[in-house]
Amino acid sequence: MTAVQHASADRSAAKTTPPDDFLGPPADCALCPRLAAYRAENRAANPDWFNAPVPSFGTIDARLLIVGMAPGVRGANRTGRPFTGDHAGMLLYDTLLRFGLARGRYVPEPDNGVVLKDCRIANAVRCVPPANLPEPREVTTCNRFLTAELQAMGRLRAVLALGVLAHAAVLRACGIPPTRIRFRHGDIHSLPDGLLLADSYHVSRYNTNTGRLTEAMFHSVVETILRRLDDDAPEPP
Repeated sequence: MTAVQHASADRSAAKTTPPDDFLGPPADCALCPRLAAYRAENRAANPDWFNAPVPSFGTIDARLLIVGMAPGVRGANRTGRPFTGDHAGMLLYDTLLRFGLARGRYVPEPDNGVVLKDCRIANAVRCVPPANLPEPREVTTCNRFLTAELQAMGRLRAVLALGVLAHAAVLRACGIPPTRIRFRHGDIHSLPDGLLLADSYHVSRYNTNTGRLTEAMFHSVVETILRRLDDDAPEPP
């Protein structure tokens, strides 16, 4: 798939230029009418926000892909970077920094200087949905972009799915019926092509405030993934 660039001055609400390896929908994607209408509402109400399909963050040659659900209206939809600007990003980026998967210091703005190391972050649905909840047909429609991303990541060895929706989206993008492998926090599944699929509860405010997902639980999942990646690494010549 060719790179898609933000275009035209009349779309200037999208402040961040997508990276060269952008594999997502164009700025005015109309595949999901409900999401397109909501995007137009947000552009009218908040013209200085990103208000477009949010590109993935991180290099295409990463070994680890982290997949969330969809942009938050005041998070990635505002900033143009996954998990940047809302509560969910705090635990995610602090964990990546702790385990050497990022460098810098996280603050809730896209120019925070954070750089990912050997990992990439994407969402199953690239546009912000009303009430932060995409409909099943929207997840299915947007799955083509996740499929393209997985196929383009030649060094990919593991995917961390944040929540049930992301888990099912990754399986569908790999050509596996989502009902075949059940989501369970902390599980790591070996897919038929050798890819590892790790499950974690989503790093949402609700999950962390209620204790469904603690910092220690999330750290444990990431630590286990890194251990598996190290175990699978080829021996040096």
